[in-house]
This record gives sequence, structure tokens and C-alpha cells, in this order.
Amino acid sequence: MPKMKTDRGAAKRVKITGTGRLRRRKQNRSHILEKKTSVRKRRLARETDFSPGDERRVRRQLGS
Repeated sequence: MPKMKTDRGAAKRVKITGTGRLRRRKQNRSHILEKKTSVRKRRLARETDFSPGDERRVRRQLGS
């Protein structure tokens, strides 16, 4: 059985905290920022958790 490879694209987008939680950046923060309110941009700047179903899939992609 060969080794399980890490999905490098997923690894670059996901951070694992010290307690083992998976954190990700929110979408809609890369461009067209002039029309978005400062409150919305500030909210989008924070990291957030994955939904439970996505977290299972991402953990498998990370090989953990």
C-alpha cells in the first residue's frame, strides 16, 4: 500500500490550531472591495471553522 499524499492545495488554505481545530479564511475578500462596507470587510477578515461535513473531507485531504 503506498503512502497517502497530502493535498497540497488544501494544505496551503487550511491552518490547524494547537487544539486540533481546522481554520480557514472567508471568501469575498480578494477584490471589488470599494463597494463592500467596512463592517463587512472587517467580518470577512477573520478566520472561521469548517462545517462538520467539510471538516471530515479536509482532514482526509491533509492526511490526518
